[in-house]
Amino acid sequence: MAISPSNEKFQTLPVYDSAQRGFAPLIELREIWRYRDLVTQLVQRDIAVRYKRSFLGVAWTMLNPLGMMVILSVVFSQIFHTIERYPAYVLTGLIAWTFFSQSTSAAINAMVWGGDFFRRIYVPRSIFAIAAIGTGLVNLLFALVPLVLVILVTGVPLRWTILFIPIPMLLLVCFALAVGMLLSTLGIYFPDIVEMYQIILLAWFYFTPILYPVDILPAEIQKWVKLNPMYPIIEMFRQPIYEGKLPTIETFLLSSGVCLFSLLIAFWIFVQKSNDFAYRT
Repeated sequence: MAISPSNEKFQTLPVYDSAQRGFAPLIELREIWRYRDLVTQLVQRDIAVRYKRSFLGVAWTMLNPLGMMVILSVVFSQIFHTIERYPAYVLTGLIAWTFFSQSTSAAINAMVWGGDFFRRIYVPRSIFAIAAIGTGLVNLLFALVPLVLVILVTGVPLRWTILFIPIPMLLLVCFALAVGMLLSTLGIYFPDIVEMYQIILLAWFYFTPILYPVDILPAEIQKWVKLNPMYPIIEMFRQPIYEGKLPTIETFLLSSGVCLFSLLIAFWIFVQKSNDFAYRT
């Protein structure tokens, strides 16, 4: 049977076959790099929108942890009176936790309630989670300013070990991104996760040794607290600043392994399910 010119035209067109896309995680990484400028724009937009109508502006990012530190110090300093320079002790853990809780919550909300945008235009879904973590990282850097001031006021000496801080910050970013991606995926299918996560965060906060040292707990409870993945990260963040020492090799390897493994698993699950997001929200 002769092939008409119009049929020949259609036969020469490329055919998209989703089964031939290749390794999905690698494709997602390539797309993230391709849209890297969009990440920067989203972070800039989030920062601008958040502080546009605020009288204090970006200064609120620095005053907020200070206010929380004052309240927590007044309430708990008498209970944990054996901890020297308690405000500095609390703030070193609090700013790390604040970054984790705010950035993961923002990532989950961006993914769960972004379905209308996903249906309008194509962008890698992971871009929104990465931008949320990036915004949190900018706020974390601003929060380091009042931390240094509190350290100087309370008499905690600034030691060379503070130069180690970028390492726990990087691990904190990896773990926050992992949690944000994993819970975003769950939240697409079960939107109640968004509300439940706030309750989980509250319990998680008190289960993490931020307000208290872990050694005041009974030995049996200490074992469970040390299984908390945020415990070694908080310790790695606190020790170089407050105690002036580097974390042990065991703590570093354990924390690094947990963060990287969590990120790989969460990224894999996220990428495998990301094509369904526009139809589920």
